[in-house]
Amino acid sequence: MVGHRIYAMPFAGVHRAYIAKAEKKGRTRDEVDEIIRWLTGYSQDDLDRHVDQDTTFTEFFGDAPLNPDRTLITGKVCGVQVETVEEPLMREIRYLDKLIDELAKGRPMEKILRKP
Repeated sequence: MVGHRIYAMPFAGVHRAYIAKAEKKGRTRDEVDEIIRWLTGYSQDDLDRHVDQDTTFTEFFGDAPLNPDRTLITGKVCGVQVETVEEPLMREIRYLDKLIDELAKGRPMEKILRKP
């Protein structure tokens, strides 16, 4: 797939960065993983396998069943309105970034995990 260089990056490295960001703000790895599981539809075993195998972002999101409620995620990440990102893979990555940002800002999990 031709596109942004993040598509070829191992998900494991970004996962570590998400955990570090959350922990710096008093949140936990379990909360980060819960968000990822909610967004992607993966089990914890699936998530751990992707991290252990250095799966790329393209493979990580390409294999995911994806939560249909993820389209309820709105707002900006790095000045970009996530719901208007046209490239599908980049939109999924931005959704995840947005949820991790909300976690780091102290938003309660029940608000982060959107319900219709």
